[in-house]
Amino acid sequence: MSHFSTVKTELRDRSALIDALKDLGHTPTEGECQVRGYRGQTVTAELSVPTEGAGDLGFRWNAASGSYELVTDLDLWSQPIPVERFLSKLTQRYALRSILAASAQEGFQVAEERQEQDGTIELVVTRWDG
Repeated sequence: MSHFSTVKTELRDRSALIDALKDLGHTPTEGECQVRGYRGQTVTAELSVPTEGAGDLGFRWNAASGSYELVTDLDLWSQPIPVERFLSKLTQRYALRSILAASAQEGFQVAEERQEQDGTIELVVTRWDG
């Protein structure tokens, strides 16, 4: 019996997802990889974040929803924060990375980036039109 859980997300851009994971201190492995779970069970994912414990984090593309889903053994969750908080932080960093990429593509530069006490991130971007 598999112990893997799948958590739906709205994360669609692979590059922004990889950058967001790196921002949170993780080193994702790209390409088809095995995510470890209970008693050595594995599941295939497109991105994997190996952990020191027995359960890895994986992100698998769901073509039907057009987004990545988190796949992991929640019984072996060894992150310092609960899975809901992890996904919240990941989604925030993903949004920031997506905004930064879109802004740069439109010719904007980051003039200021501030992390507020409540956890929000404030960005000021500028562009010179000549």
